[in-house]
Amino acid sequence: MTQAILITGGLGYVGGRVARHLAASPNLDLRLTSRTPPASAPAWLTRGAVAGWDTADDATALLTGIDTVVHFAALNEIDSARDPVRALEVNGNDTVRLLMAAQQAGVRRFIYFSTAHVYGAPLAGHINERTLPRPIHPYAITHKVAEDFVLAAYDQRKIEGVVLRLSNGFGAPIDPEVNRWTLIANDLCRQAVTTGKLVLKSSGLQRRDFVTLADVARCVEHFIALPSDQLQDGLFNLGGQCVLSMFELASVVARRCEAVLGFLPPVERPMPAPGETAPDLLYAIDKLKAAGFSPVGGVEDEIDATLLLCRDAFGKQT
Repeated sequence: MTQAILITGGLGYVGGRVARHLAASPNLDLRLTSRTPPASAPAWLTRGAVAGWDTADDATALLTGIDTVVHFAALNEIDSARDPVRALEVNGNDTVRLLMAAQQAGVRRFIYFSTAHVYGAPLAGHINERTLPRPIHPYAITHKVAEDFVLAAYDQRKIEGVVLRLSNGFGAPIDPEVNRWTLIANDLCRQAVTTGKLVLKSSGLQRRDFVTLADVARCVEHFIALPSDQLQDGLFNLGGQCVLSMFELASVVARRCEAVLGFLPPVERPMPAPGETAPDLLYAIDKLKAAGFSPVGGVEDEIDATLLLCRDAFGKQT
């Protein structure tokens, strides 16, 4: 039986990778939204369409016949910091409007992508879904607002609301024009290609949990198909069980650059201060595993693909 899936922000960074993965399923008919849709749908979208839609727009027509909404469209962390009031409008109010419209349209499930940074910053220690959220960045604060409405709707049995708190998703975008090159893994890959070296602005001791976009896409596919009685309370950490310091990540990128592009870029950084350390991090995904999903990794594959995309898009200057 074919399911109709609406993916807001379906040509964006994470949404684009999820959409391209789901497009390979013969049982899913995709409806993607983009603020600036292309003149024609991407070649990989063989069943579905792309619609121009802004989060403030009425979504009634888009939701007709939809079984599951996967909501990515949001103001990013840079724009959220620049304009917190607009971040609250887009990430908070507009999500609530979409959620209510989905309920009215009879949508069965609403999957909302939030962020691990609702727990605070920097992330440290053992973090699970019982950890008290303490967001400090407008991006995280406004996502926490939206989370509460999605989970409240689920608790009130108005819709099957699912919140996925994504850690540091990384990997090649579907197109180099998707401007997420400020993300640390992507920035390092681009640096390798354009400058021939990797430069960290800090000592690189801080640690983050990384999850490949391939795993993120597989996770969404899993939650689209997951039986209703396995949704638990609807709230899940989505991490990759891959904790690396920034220096360790840069070292991996350098090694993969040598393997894929044939040269080893040096890693430059300010040396750690005497006694400088970074707290450990465990971004626990026990609930995710209890729901039947575990990440498979593939960090090197994602880095390789990103390096190759950078080579083709930006040229190599070494």
